[in-house]
Amino acid sequence: MTRLTRPERPARLARRVCALPAAALLTAAAGCGLTSGSPMVDDVEPGSVGRGRPLEGAHLTVTSKEFTEQLILGAIMGIAFQAAGAEVVDRTGIQGSVGSREAVVKGEADAGYEYTGTAWITYQGNSRPIPDPREQWEAVRDADAKNGVVWLEPSALNNTYALAMNQANYEKYRTRTLSDVAALAKSDPGAVTLCVEGEFANRADGLPGMEKAYGMELPAGNVTQMDTGIIYTQTAKGACTFGEVFTTDGRIKSMNLVVLEDDKKFFPNYNAAPTVNADTFEKWPAIADVLRPVTARLDNDVAQTLNAKVDVDGEDPHEVALDWMVREGFVKEK
Repeated sequence: MTRLTRPERPARLARRVCALPAAALLTAAAGCGLTSGSPMVDDVEPGSVGRGRPLEGAHLTVTSKEFTEQLILGAIMGIAFQAAGAEVVDRTGIQGSVGSREAVVKGEADAGYEYTGTAWITYQGNSRPIPDPREQWEAVRDADAKNGVVWLEPSALNNTYALAMNQANYEKYRTRTLSDVAALAKSDPGAVTLCVEGEFANRADGLPGMEKAYGMELPAGNVTQMDTGIIYTQTAKGACTFGEVFTTDGRIKSMNLVVLEDDKKFFPNYNAAPTVNADTFEKWPAIADVLRPVTARLDNDVAQTLNAKVDVDGEDPHEVALDWMVREGFVKEK
């Protein structure tokens, strides 16, 4: 059963069903519907965002993908819009990247947080990421203008690949960067064992590309493929020296893992930024001012903390988002 940080109002109980992960949405579709969504009904008023209620009269639909971080980001956006005076429909939790993206493109949803690397590689069809995160965002923003999508200022939250290790192995090997791992693989080949997902093991922007970029040649026997959740636990136990992780995953902090620096900037940047349907933005340009300070506060440390509240502590994504928005002073509860 979901553990919450405060008693829920009845309206929130109804909304929680619509924020379920994608698998549960198949069962809940009759009650929520991925077509119409359900109202967000948080009792919030402006804090440091939404003053003057610049979105009064707006009817905005917020979307997201189905995984934890996206559910939290979608809720954060919707709560900010409500504080600014908008009526908000919740269409968070759409399965897969393309669904939420197309909802914004087609105007079926007005806005959602998206990742620059996903847009550049998956949606816009580029094979080579841009190493500088700002330049990556600018390229995505410019390319998407013709698709009717407006990209607002990005956050420092960068949900990309990384290698991590437990504290005991860090104390033993003192590897801080992926270049250090490459050097260790040459000096002590048996020390570098990896736990990775099957996809990462075979993607050009995963293990094969990383080995090439850093001059590593790891024996096949040193690499074990497994499911994502098991990677974190096995890395924490030290069953493998290094594990493939996502840089904003809450389990990094809860398991006290050390994330290694990608010092050659091999992995693509996946910075989260608000995307808004162009017609919506033309009508409600104040959306940019409402979201700017919230987005500016988002970074990997914030994301790890919020994600852990859901994935480790079992809290509800929307309640986690609301608690954070109140705690940061962005909104006030009535």
